[in-house]
Amino acid sequence: MKHYKSLSELHRDNGFPPPESPLFSIYQCNKTCSIGDREFTSDFYMIGFKKLIAGVILYGRTKYDHECGSMLFFKPGQIIAMKNLEFDEDGFLLFIHEDFLNGHPLRNDIRKYHFFDYEINEALHLSPKEEKVIWEFYHKIESEYNNNQDEYSREIILANIDTILKYSQRFYKRQFLNRAEISGKIVTRFSNAIETYVSGGLLEQQGLPSVSYIAAQLNISPGYLSDVLKQESGKTAMDHIHHYLITEAKNRLANKEQSVSEIAYALGFENLSYFSRLFKKEVGVSPVSFKRQSFN
Repeated sequence: MKHYKSLSELHRDNGFPPPESPLFSIYQCNKTCSIGDREFTSDFYMIGFKKLIAGVILYGRTKYDHECGSMLFFKPGQIIAMKNLEFDEDGFLLFIHEDFLNGHPLRNDIRKYHFFDYEINEALHLSPKEEKVIWEFYHKIESEYNNNQDEYSREIILANIDTILKYSQRFYKRQFLNRAEISGKIVTRFSNAIETYVSGGLLEQQGLPSVSYIAAQLNISPGYLSDVLKQESGKTAMDHIHHYLITEAKNRLANKEQSVSEIAYALGFENLSYFSRLFKKEVGVSPVSFKRQSFN
């Protein structure tokens, strides 16, 4: 599998003009655009905007449904393939080498944008007004990139990339709201997945379920799952897992035959003190006090 360490190599292999910078480049796609004819990985963050009508995009092992979607976000090290792409309108690609971010706040801030971990079928779908906003910032970056770059260029480019990411975060929240029916189905499927995990005896065998495990059962990415749940309920995926387990704990504490420690271990908590702290945070009293109250 091809791995691109330099932008020059990526541009050369794909027939793009040589990059103006060794660590940052842009490419505007005019109706057609492909990056290689096979899977590849890279040391770059990539941001893509397009209205695809034909071709194949693979990200990880997920195939993109080209009937919808406008913006895609890729992070370094991910397996990607773009083959024989045809666009309904022009699109663009931004390539940001990890080293381009060194010493800049965006180096750390970019990690908080979960959509770099989303799957392709969780792409951002833009409205016409949102598309206009994104294109405005792209053209600002393009202008800075193509003119004689100076000591201000990197800061200006990164400031506009940061703004694109902030707007993308906002647009994703809008998308979650507009697709409330889909989000609601995810919430329901999430609850069902936890129920299946518990009823199947996996708590005793494997301990607490991870967000990644539950997301895999739903065929969505952990970041997308957490963001949907956060938007719908104000709670993260892990918060929902804990809430379910504490609710189950309250039910079991009403049974005289089981001690607090037995219940904690049966629910997958290896650390009794952690279970007690979490229970008190959720319920307001310790599990011992709750159990005692249940029989008064």
